[in-house]
Amino acid sequence: MAVKIIFHKKLFVSLSLYFESRMIKKLFFVLILCLTGTFIYAQNNGNEIKPVSLPDSSLKIIEESFDFGKIPQGKPVHHNFEIINTGKSAMKLVNVQASCGCTTPEWEKDKDIPANGKSIIKVGYNAASEGVFTKNITITYNDNQTKLITIKGEVWKTPSASAPSNSTVNDLKD
Repeated sequence: MAVKIIFHKKLFVSLSLYFESRMIKKLFFVLILCLTGTFIYAQNNGNEIKPVSLPDSSLKIIEESFDFGKIPQGKPVHHNFEIINTGKSAMKLVNVQASCGCTTPEWEKDKDIPANGKSIIKVGYNAASEGVFTKNITITYNDNQTKLITIKGEVWKTPSASAPSNSTVNDLKD
C-alpha cells in the first residue's frame, strides 16, 4: 500500500509539474500576444489605417523654377508662372504662400480654373538684401494638394552715391 501511495504521489507531482509548465507556456504565449497587439495599437494611435492617396497631378506648372540672374539691390523684380489645369473638373487655388516676406505672390483668389484652363501666378521679389537668394513658393489647390515653385538669383549692391565729380572737366571746357 505504501508503494501505491508513493507511486500516486510521484504521479501526481509529475502530472502537476507537466500541467504547470504547459500552463506557464500558455500564459506566456497569451502575454506576448497581448503585448504585441498593444504595441501595434499604440503605433497606430488608435486610428484606423487609411490608404495613402497618390498626389493629384491635375496642376501643371510650365516652369517650376525661374532664375532672375544678377539684379541691382533695391530694384524689385517679378516673374509670371503659368499654370494649367489638366484635370477633368474645375480647380481652385486655395493659397499661394512664399517662404519669406521678401517674396510676394499674386493670383486670382476667387476664380476657379476650368478644365484645360490656364492661370498666372505673379511672384515678386523686393531685392532689399545683397547676396544670393533662393525662395520657395507653395501652391495649395483643391483643398489639400500642393506644388512648389522656386525663384532664385543674386542681388548686387548698388553704389550709395553717384560718381565723384571731376574738377579737371572744367579745364577742358575753356
